[in-house]
Amino acid sequence: QNQRIERITTSHLVVGIDMAKETQVAQATNYRGIVLTNQHLSFKNTLQGFEKLQRWMEGLQQKHRLKSIIIGMEPTGHYGYSLANWLVEKGLNVVLVNPATTKRNKENRDNCPSKSDPKDALVIADVVCRGYYYEYIRQATHYQRLRTLMSDREFWVTNSVRMQNRIVRWLDIRFPEYASVFKDWTCPRSRATLKEFPSPLDLKGQSTSEVITGWRKYMSRAGGSTGIQKAAELLSKAVQSVGETMALNEAKQDLHRLLEEYERIVSILNEIEQEIAALLAEIPIASQLRSVKGLGTIYIAAILAGAGDLKQYVHGRQLLRKAGLNLAESMSGKRKGQVILSKRGDSTLRKYLYLATLTLVGTNPIFRQLHENNV
Repeated sequence: QNQRIERITTSHLVVGIDMAKETQVAQATNYRGIVLTNQHLSFKNTLQGFEKLQRWMEGLQQKHRLKSIIIGMEPTGHYGYSLANWLVEKGLNVVLVNPATTKRNKENRDNCPSKSDPKDALVIADVVCRGYYYEYIRQATHYQRLRTLMSDREFWVTNSVRMQNRIVRWLDIRFPEYASVFKDWTCPRSRATLKEFPSPLDLKGQSTSEVITGWRKYMSRAGGSTGIQKAAELLSKAVQSVGETMALNEAKQDLHRLLEEYERIVSILNEIEQEIAALLAEIPIASQLRSVKGLGTIYIAAILAGAGDLKQYVHGRQLLRKAGLNLAESMSGKRKGQVILSKRGDSTLRKYLYLATLTLVGTNPIFRQLHENNV
């Protein structure tokens, strides 16, 4: 989407802002990139600071008789959201520049690799002067809510994976044969085992029926042919276990805390996914995407959270570019380089588009046929 939304004219004041947690820095140029101030402006990330910036820009407009203003900033981190939204509410034109562009443009003005906040602000203004920017768009409320929920979900999924890895590590040390009985340790019977019989020593002297009785404290359908078979396998492996037995009480306390935290995270994720499903029901385009076989709720939510309203894209290639899935190639003379993905875009959107495509190729005949034609 890197395209010229509004043409820079001779009547434009161009302002570049380098964002930070507490103190922002602004520089101003005319349409040719010539600096219009003797010194940069520093202002705090507060209402008073924002008003100071507005007075500074209005003063420059009057002094240099410039009717229009365009304000550029980088979409890095979360520090710029408040200022960008405040400026948009004031009716000012805010645009975003690609951080990769400013990084490569840093030495163009002074042929020096030095870096500072005033210089970064000037480089941003310079990039805007050249027209390499795209419009800052505040998504509709539904999409902002969806983006917040998906960001929250990503955080808890990461924590869930950490807990699972920690529990698998515990089992590798204390009960290495456990994985041969339960391929998936997160299943109800496995979690009941870890709560009631966490170590091989806890299974010592137990019978099959006693193991099943222990499981019934945590699950309703503990017995049956499957339960008897699993209990027998578990007892057999426990007898032959080579797991570590030193500091076992402390280790079992550690496992107890890990299981509690894991189940708490699972409960949080279930709540978030219910909220996501309810929110998707309010977004018309989500129902259209849901009709595609193999495209699940989380994939739809992730795509809409990263891309926003799909109606704003003129062509599918714009969505691919936003995700960094557009192709890049290096060619010179007779040399033909390898074609690769640019990976210059939203990494989370890129991840979910990739995962969704894998699922669609595996479950949807239309996508499978497209994939076979492509390869």
